[in-house]
Amino acid sequence: MKSIYTYGGKPARRNLTISCLRANKAAGIKMTQVSAQTEEEARACEDMGIDMITIADVDYDAVRAGAPHTFITGSQTMCQYYEPQECLTHALKCAEKGADAIFTPRGMGIVELLANEGLAVQGHVGLVPRKSTWIGGLRTYGKTAEEAMELLKWMRRYEDAGAASVEVECVAVEALQAINHKTTLLTHSIGAGSGGDIIFSFMEDICGDVENPPRHAKAWGDMLSLRKAISAERNKSLDGFQADVKSGAFPDAAHTVGMVPGEHEKLMEALDKFHPVHR
Repeated sequence: MKSIYTYGGKPARRNLTISCLRANKAAGIKMTQVSAQTEEEARACEDMGIDMITIADVDYDAVRAGAPHTFITGSQTMCQYYEPQECLTHALKCAEKGADAIFTPRGMGIVELLANEGLAVQGHVGLVPRKSTWIGGLRTYGKTAEEAMELLKWMRRYEDAGAASVEVECVAVEALQAINHKTTLLTHSIGAGSGGDIIFSFMEDICGDVENPPRHAKAWGDMLSLRKAISAERNKSLDGFQADVKSGAFPDAAHTVGMVPGEHEKLMEALDKFHPVHR
């Protein structure tokens, strides 16, 4: 565990730092990264020893509460913040709270803007889904030597812009294996094989919580079946409640409290004598 100061100037303890990650890359030590959205998911990651967590920047507070010592990357989406200053402002705010890195899928200008402020910036190469029109749709990239070299050129651009790492999505296995040692960037592999420094997967894919997972996803659990069972149990309960209320079966004597013995009779007598004043 490393002692650090956050970008916001608060002392903290982290399992990993950028320096640690680079040392692990040099030593060939593989690391894990998982997405999290809630405090509960984040706590599970930290308890199970997951090396890194990636989150939507808006979920930072909840996730950090669950994983106070894990390296966290706060992610911005393509169209979440439009203006460069917006990207920078929100990146700084996330880092101020304690995020250890900032992910952006935007262009090199944004990467350089964030990196110039001393932030550890993560970019995105290979299949970038929202830019998939440039490569002919949703497909594996780097299946040819030419594309693999283009991938390396993109990584070099990220290096020049000051990025610390890059997500490598849906890239041919051999391509990343061959070029990973040609870049100083930390590579986060998702659907790109074991050639990356950090193997990244989404929580829902790992836990088997999606109907149609992508080819590169592997499930070690079956939370989808559990959720379906919970949903069915909820529907059964609501149906029973509705039916019993309509039939008069609920609320019943077992779920209500009566008056003190003899008091009901007194109440009825009092009501018989009660004559409201008409205004």
